[in-house]
Amino acid sequence: MNILILGSGGREHALAWKLRQSPKNPHIFVAPGNAGTALVATNLPLVTKSEIIEWVQKNPPDLVVVGPDSYLAEGIVDDLEGLNISVFGPTQLAAEIEWSKAFAKQLMKEEKIPTAAYQTFTDIGSAKKYLEKQLFPVVIKASGLAFGKGVAIAKNREEAERALEEMMWDGVFGEAGKEVVIEEYLRGKEISVHAFCDGEHAVLFPPSQDHKRIFENDEGPNTGGMGTIAPVPSVTEREMQDIQDQIVLPILRSLKKRGRLFKGILFPGIMITTEGPKVIEFNARFGDPETQSYMRILESDLVDILFACVQGNVNEQEIVWSQKSACCVVCVSGGYPGTHEKGKEIHGLEKVDGEDVIVFHAGTKRDEGLLVTNGGRVLGITCVGNTLAEALGKAYAGVGKVSFGGMRYRKDIGAKEL
Repeated sequence: MNILILGSGGREHALAWKLRQSPKNPHIFVAPGNAGTALVATNLPLVTKSEIIEWVQKNPPDLVVVGPDSYLAEGIVDDLEGLNISVFGPTQLAAEIEWSKAFAKQLMKEEKIPTAAYQTFTDIGSAKKYLEKQLFPVVIKASGLAFGKGVAIAKNREEAERALEEMMWDGVFGEAGKEVVIEEYLRGKEISVHAFCDGEHAVLFPPSQDHKRIFENDEGPNTGGMGTIAPVPSVTEREMQDIQDQIVLPILRSLKKRGRLFKGILFPGIMITTEGPKVIEFNARFGDPETQSYMRILESDLVDILFACVQGNVNEQEIVWSQKSACCVVCVSGGYPGTHEKGKEIHGLEKVDGEDVIVFHAGTKRDEGLLVTNGGRVLGITCVGNTLAEALGKAYAGVGKVSFGGMRYRKDIGAKEL
């Protein structure tokens, strides 16, 4: 069995690592991959959709697993399905729930799915006028894909107008910021929820929690994610049931009736408020770095689960999760999420890996035999433990053994739950 994973981050390394453990002994390819995926799979120098399609036509895999949201937005699932290739991931229309926040908000409004009050704008003048009557803080989002960074929390009108100008005039997020969503600021506990979906049925993962801001105490600009824990001890079974009944299943039904059958991972970011769970935004793929923690506690065969989603019978799968706690601490390059240097030699990894601690690579590559940095988020140090405190303690001990020029990481991953 041959499985092709698309992507080059820590999420893809974690997926390859987990799929490799299947008793079906699949051969894993990753395109384009990184220095970590090369340890468990065969990396392919394929980046563009056309390069991937050409390779698949010559070497048809049994399954393609799509990692990044950008491929989904480009419609790569539609193209692969047109070649009779089994693909884990939603079609371009189904994935619009992620690549257009404006579409997602309108869908939630029509289906009465709990979310923040909002307005959508393509004209900056109208957007600034709308701010005159808003209570602050407000949240301003680029409607399109911005690699998890296209969100500004504005404490006052001046900050809000500056965010609008950066998105709509300066183009800091490119085409993604031509349309913006301004919404109320939700207060509560923020969590990440994932669900294996086959178009009609959904099987929820345990709740996880990402830490999006670059600095401790949730300060500084948004990033792609600085670390995660799973599960989140303070989230109740009732809250998860509400999320399934009021958010996940209604969205699947609403997409289906619109001819947008959703197969893959539905990943709503959720704020648990005093009024109950509300959707912050939807994602249409595995989260990064949530996946790095999740793959450490998933006990079932991931190959079986992915095929069940594609074939429409995920509800028949018994999906088992470990009772242990998992965490992931992300080590990033200096300057991230802004401009950052690459090519810094990475030291100490040989001192880290063990049964409890696994390092998943993200922005890494081999350069003349040396392991060097090749991106903003470089490594994810993951660990499992009988308690969250135990997992975090071992993970941070592992982080302390790793170094590269300019390396930084958050020291408070999971602290709110301890």
